[in-house]
Amino acid sequence: MASTSTPLTLPVLPLDDEVVLPGMVVPLDLNDADVRAAVEAAQAAARSTPGKPRVLLVPRIDGTYASTGVLGTVEQVGRLADGDPGALIRGRGRVRIGAGTTGPGAALWVEGTPVDQSVPDPLPGQVAELVKEYKALATAWLRKRGAWQVVDRVQAIDDVSQLADNSGYSPFLTTEQKVELLETADPVARLKLATQQLRDHLAEQDVAETIAKDVQEGVDKQQREFLLRRQLEAVRKELRELNGEQEGEESDDYRARVEAADLPEKVREAALKEVDKLERSSDQSPEGSWIRTWLDTVLELPWNERTEDAYDIQGAKGVLDAEHSGLEDVKERITEYLAVRKRRGERGLGVVGGRRGGAVLALVGPPGVGKTSLGESVAHAMGRKFVRVALGGVRDEAEIRGHRRTYVGALPGRIVRAIKEAGSMNPVVLLDEIDKVGSDFRGDPAAALLEVLDPAQNHTFRDHYLEVELDLSDVVFLATANVLEAIPEALLDRMELVRLDGYTEDEKVVIARDHLLPRQLERAGLNADEVTIDEGALRKLAGEYTREAGVRTLERSIARLLRKVAAQHELGERKLPFSVTEGELRGLIGRPHHVPESAQDPAERRTAVPGVATGLAVTGAGGDVLFVEASLADPETGAAGLTLTGQLGDVMKESAQIALSFLRSHGAELELPVADLKDRGVHIHFPAGAVPKDGPSAGITMTTALASLLSGRLVRTDVAMTGEVSLTGRVLPIGGVKQKLLAAHRAGVTTVIIPKRNEPDLDDVPAEVLDKLDVHAVTDVRQVLELALSPATSDAAREVPAAA
Repeated sequence: MASTSTPLTLPVLPLDDEVVLPGMVVPLDLNDADVRAAVEAAQAAARSTPGKPRVLLVPRIDGTYASTGVLGTVEQVGRLADGDPGALIRGRGRVRIGAGTTGPGAALWVEGTPVDQSVPDPLPGQVAELVKEYKALATAWLRKRGAWQVVDRVQAIDDVSQLADNSGYSPFLTTEQKVELLETADPVARLKLATQQLRDHLAEQDVAETIAKDVQEGVDKQQREFLLRRQLEAVRKELRELNGEQEGEESDDYRARVEAADLPEKVREAALKEVDKLERSSDQSPEGSWIRTWLDTVLELPWNERTEDAYDIQGAKGVLDAEHSGLEDVKERITEYLAVRKRRGERGLGVVGGRRGGAVLALVGPPGVGKTSLGESVAHAMGRKFVRVALGGVRDEAEIRGHRRTYVGALPGRIVRAIKEAGSMNPVVLLDEIDKVGSDFRGDPAAALLEVLDPAQNHTFRDHYLEVELDLSDVVFLATANVLEAIPEALLDRMELVRLDGYTEDEKVVIARDHLLPRQLERAGLNADEVTIDEGALRKLAGEYTREAGVRTLERSIARLLRKVAAQHELGERKLPFSVTEGELRGLIGRPHHVPESAQDPAERRTAVPGVATGLAVTGAGGDVLFVEASLADPETGAAGLTLTGQLGDVMKESAQIALSFLRSHGAELELPVADLKDRGVHIHFPAGAVPKDGPSAGITMTTALASLLSGRLVRTDVAMTGEVSLTGRVLPIGGVKQKLLAAHRAGVTTVIIPKRNEPDLDDVPAEVLDKLDVHAVTDVRQVLELALSPATSDAAREVPAAA
């Protein structure tokens, strides 16, 4: 707001990088030529006019003058505090600078126009609030600096322009900010600007004070922690001196432990790097705890510890024979392994290409055949340490490979923990239930096992936790499984497969007599001379009270028998010693649960009616007999077509279709009345309907059952069969011959029909089983029907029954 007052002609007093606002009183050094010239010119001009000498105070920034200056009066000329000549000048009001002009003296003269600084009275409400806010901010700032006298002075200023110009004393304002205040003509706008500048400064000051406080607290904490640690070290030193210990014997001296340990070179380097990190970290750091745990794990592993193999081949074979009956395949494989190891050692071939002579065997068989206990016997025979790793239900890949060390509570995997537990780099590790390994979002443990069980890779196995190479090439891995199909193909390819197909009845009797009975006598608190079980009773227990591939149920039956005898003795009902005979079994543990088909009354046998045939199958529990029932619906009530029941898979359903199609197309040749098949419904049922069934090996069984139904001829009770059938009547090969023949032997079957191309598989069947079975190898369904169907007794028998 420029006034219309008379222009002023004033000498210019330039201020380099300084700004003086109206109301300020400043001392200026007269040694400065520009200051002296302006003051002398003002004094000369004042001699002819009344009043004090006047100058125009103008900021000069980098040689450039501001557009607005301040009218100043020279209050006094004299000496400054340091003795130099000086002048005391008071700022009076703003002057807008115009054109230059001439005047006395060496100073620069200019024309200027005074700027009106008036504000309405009374003050508007917003302006009054602004004045109040500025005074509050200024008071807060001044109190922080301890300038209490100045607080009263600021509170006494009521003029808006004076209050805004009072901020010119603020030391935190830059020259540019002061020039902006100077050039802002409107008092209210200038007060807003001064208020904003003061508010910003106070906010910055608060942040700076907070940072300074935090830094100071951190420094104090470090100093306190340092002091306490020094005190703790002094206390520990005094305690060691009291206990007579040397300073170097401190348990946490990891560097000395690593250097003293017998570690591989790369492992030593990795351990020393971790020790360096540990020494640089504080005791309170979580990383220090992780490093100490890792170092403890590395130092506890038996990097160069190995047990010497027992190369007494005969002795090892004797140990296996003494602890396990049967299982000749596994015993032969372990004997071969020891023989090869012995020869490699004698010829200096213990390590070839960085790999040692370990072994990876997969023991696959039904439950209870001794797979798990066999691992301990193998370790005993070889003179090695034994560790069992249970894999059933494991779904996390980290269980095999370990967790990354970044996770809280990280641990090495089960393989590394097994080596650590064994205390040897060449133990026998039993991977139990490898077919029960699952997979989910946490990874696939079976995929992690690929490296562990690969003889070409496991000499450089790297656990995620250790992150150093671990040599597993000298470990003997024994993996056990019940179902071969549940093992991933890539994993199975890395293992040598050994099948355990179950025990014969004679083998069960030997196992029960030599192993199970002594163990259960001890558990029942009985001596061998107090209770004896004769061989006939053991054979009946194995044959009629249990029907399984293994011996678990047989052992439970023996335990139940001995508990019954012990309880009767304690009750005074029976005296010891006591011998359990075959006739005593029913009175002690009840009737048999599995009576052979051949031992039943002919009228009660399943094959006592046409349309029922006996097949053979393989389940997860070993081999088993499988009955097939067929019936024809009444032509007046039943719908035509094929009905299948018994939870059958797609392959088995297709086998039933093939069997029916074969009989329809070859009925005349086989002298079967198949003309009415198109009008009558055919129903094939597999009992034990709650058990899922699949596979092609029941093809000839279904064909035989349908042929029996159509011809009215019974299927021989003592005959069981297995084989796939084709549309032309060919009998095709199947799997599991050994298990199926063992099941037939257990069930009391005497005649078994198998495909001709499975004849080589008979070499795997125990000789005592083959001696009791009449095995027929066939190539065509016609041969099966000749062997399986009983001769027709009359023409009436050829009539097709409505149902069977």
